[in-house]
Amino acid sequence: MDTQPVLRLEGIRRSFPDGAGGRTAAVDGVDLTVSPGEVVALLGPNGAGKTTLIDIVLGLVAAEDGFVEVLGTTSRRAVTSGRISALLQTGGLLPDLSVRETVKMIASLHRNPRDTDEVLAAAGAAGFASRRVSRCSGGEQQRLRFALALLTRPEVLILDEPTTGMDVNARHDFWRNMSSLADEGATIVFATHYLEEAERFARRTVLMDAGRVLADGPTADIRRRAGAARVTVTWAPSDAELAALDHVLGVERHGARIELRTDDADALARELLTRTGAHGIEVASASLDEAFRYLTAPSDEKEVAA
Repeated sequence: MDTQPVLRLEGIRRSFPDGAGGRTAAVDGVDLTVSPGEVVALLGPNGAGKTTLIDIVLGLVAAEDGFVEVLGTTSRRAVTSGRISALLQTGGLLPDLSVRETVKMIASLHRNPRDTDEVLAAAGAAGFASRRVSRCSGGEQQRLRFALALLTRPEVLILDEPTTGMDVNARHDFWRNMSSLADEGATIVFATHYLEEAERFARRTVLMDAGRVLADGPTADIRRRAGAARVTVTWAPSDAELAALDHVLGVERHGARIELRTDDADALARELLTRTGAHGIEVASASLDEAFRYLTAPSDEKEVAA
């Protein structure tokens, strides 16, 4: 089994002029290693540095500092060989060509492309293949870009907000296709603002903010960083009783109900049942959305257990 990373980034930095004579760091010292077959979600608020990082991986933007290796070589060589491909938020499409003509034209630029009908079907674009690009919706144009990305049989797919403009059914079909590619061994790295997409399809989550990596690991581990669950009880404790509880990261009162954010729901539930008068206990797993909001919040807004 090949254990060589498909992506290796060390100390990546990139800044841009801020319009006031200074520079703003878009990517600020990012280290990232991706192994073959991983499905990785890049999450972060607007301006977190996700798109700039993707552009650096693809060789579209040069890093000011740091080391980039893609499939054991440079970004340019990996892209030129077709071993890495991308579906970006934007990209020039000729409006007067049909969808099928566009795929055929781009296929002619590659040495050994996949069959046109095959990639159109895989991208969910076969149903509008004869339509002019100018008459395609935003979601349909994204599916066309996806078909183009599949032409070279890439080992690595980089996706930047890939389902933007797609309706619910198209998004479902897109991720079904992505899951099939992942099952076949493709490595997929995608940036998305749809947290449910990361929740369902990413086997690993990298959370970025202000150009830096805040958290990196399996989604369950990311949840644990912000509190793996919420335990809600009916109880009227004193401040001292609350302070004495173990595994509590945050407390919210809602009338007679108290919601406790915790890193160990089982241990906290046992403690509440055996040591306190709490009753009506409900346990709910933390979502990636909660972890996202907590880990990107200003530090003075985070509640930290004593």
